[in-house]
Amino acid sequence: MYRLAPFAVLVATFLLPLFPASAAEIAVAGMPPEARETLALIRRGGPFPYRQDGSAFGNRERLLPPKERSYYREYTVRTPGARDRGARRIVAGGTPPLEFYYSDDHYRSFKKIRE
Repeated sequence: MYRLAPFAVLVATFLLPLFPASAAEIAVAGMPPEARETLALIRRGGPFPYRQDGSAFGNRERLLPPKERSYYREYTVRTPGARDRGARRIVAGGTPPLEFYYSDDHYRSFKKIRE
């Protein structure tokens, strides 16, 4: 039995990160006002304030459910006082967008937006 413990650690360390955990959720009302504004812009189809908005999000972090290439699109959520785009994003999936995810730490974690 004790011989299997190192194997379990090996599996947990190397294989579990390959399978995304279900994302936590956040209600639209619980998001910052800038995120709600960005979500409304996405639903209207723009115009978007940053040229990168609407570009393909590759999901290289594998934190979102696996989908075909170009399924996900990224959008900037303004960060008051930031001189650049900041770390906050909304990632929309599908065409038209069917699902939305919010990240406030530049893709290190996501919360599925619950409407």
